[in-house]
Amino acid sequence: MAKVAFLGLGVMGYPMAGHLKVKGGHDVTVYNRTAAKADKWVAQYGGKSAPTPHKAAEGQDFVMCCVGNDDDLRQVTLGPDGAFAAMGKNAIFVDHTTASAEIARELYKAAKERGFDCIDAPVSGGQAGAENGVLTVMCGGDAAAFDRAKPVIDSYARACNLLGTPGAGQLAKMVNQICIAGLVQGLSEGLHFAKKAGLDIEKLIATISKGAAQSWQMENRYKTMSEGKFDFGFAVDWMRKDLGICMSEARRNGAHLPVTALVDQFYSEVQAMGGNRWDTSSLIARLDRK
Repeated sequence: MAKVAFLGLGVMGYPMAGHLKVKGGHDVTVYNRTAAKADKWVAQYGGKSAPTPHKAAEGQDFVMCCVGNDDDLRQVTLGPDGAFAAMGKNAIFVDHTTASAEIARELYKAAKERGFDCIDAPVSGGQAGAENGVLTVMCGGDAAAFDRAKPVIDSYARACNLLGTPGAGQLAKMVNQICIAGLVQGLSEGLHFAKKAGLDIEKLIATISKGAAQSWQMENRYKTMSEGKFDFGFAVDWMRKDLGICMSEARRNGAHLPVTALVDQFYSEVQAMGGNRWDTSSLIARLDRK
């Protein structure tokens, strides 16, 4: 059992922190910007809540974090009531936020200067993966810190791997989102074409899902996409944030992402249709409206 703080109880962080308490058996203290959410978590899982990231991090072996973006991260770590000022010499900060590789390296440097370790560890698997404790975790940092943190992360992970030096976890998550963007657009066009052609969608998917076109998105989202139902996880607003991070990094490293940039614009059209909180499979909606 470890002493663990978890900062950020959104749709991902709330169940992740719950797995730390129930499945991992750890001593968990939570912090959330909206205190009522932290109170609800304590009522459901036990453990404790803290009024600030600083208070949550005091005396902890591990401080996990899952917030919105780079600015949120800086606020809960380096801000006036931030966690970093309270963390002990042998502690480890594990950041599950999908953020830039730049801030991952910034926080790693800040942690090392204070005498503790830092791992960037964004996740894939969406809300369902968090609730079921089967997330994929992509890590960047030092091997020794990763080896210590992995048994704790395993409370909510199906796969957890160290990809390289600080920032490598965030770069891996960018690759993940780049791949998903193109795939969902291709599936949207395929289903849209099939409907226009008058094909039986059920028979079609039963056939092509056994071949090279198969994907998790096809098997799990074809039916809801065909029915125009988009309330199944990762929101368009979040995907656009992530794709923006990908394209910013590409400008720095010289990568060419023409499809990613195009799909990002398609998602902006979905937002204009009122689909900010629709899940990412809603790309088909902009095709079916015409």
